[in-house]
Amino acid sequence: MASPDGAGGVGGSPEETELSITLTLRMLMHGKEIGSIIGKKGETVKRIREQSSARITISEGSCPERITTITGSTDAVFRAVSMIAFKLEEDLGAGGDGVSAGRAPVTLRLVIPASQCGSLIGKAGAKIREIRESTGAQVQVAGDLLPNSTERAVTVSGVPDTIIQCVRQICAVILESPPKGATIPYHPGLSLGSILLSANQVRG
Repeated sequence: MASPDGAGGVGGSPEETELSITLTLRMLMHGKEIGSIIGKKGETVKRIREQSSARITISEGSCPERITTITGSTDAVFRAVSMIAFKLEEDLGAGGDGVSAGRAPVTLRLVIPASQCGSLIGKAGAKIREIRESTGAQVQVAGDLLPNSTERAVTVSGVPDTIIQCVRQICAVILESPPKGATIPYHPGLSLGSILLSANQVRG
């Protein structure tokens, strides 16, 4: 029997219906990492978009850090994160002899509204400890807000498999506790704003 959504019963499992939520994940990346993800003539990012079916945008600008935004179903976002993590690992290992024992940890920096970080840390740090222990990844939530924003950086590092599990758990927490109040997104390289603010306060 054909499934009611006309998908011909392809992967119509109950789990997939839960994964139909749209998720947006923002990551802060350095120029070298961005170059690795974009690839020659944008081929790598194009492949990640096609294979993950997530929407991936990379902020413009010549500053050393840029924001990569991944949007799509939770499944598509996790596929994209997985591909990005493996690509970064591949490039990290390109200088070595590729021996798995010496796998360099990959680090992803997620940008998350500060109002959601409390849920992520949990009471007395219980939640973040549980995520660390169950995934084996290192997770750090920055104490300070990113400049001119209400967002904080959450750094996740480890081998790609552990990072992906960790990102899944972080996303589960985020989806359960939506941000409170308005979120002022972080834009790298906009330190001009803070210069203008301080210039207004100090008449010199």
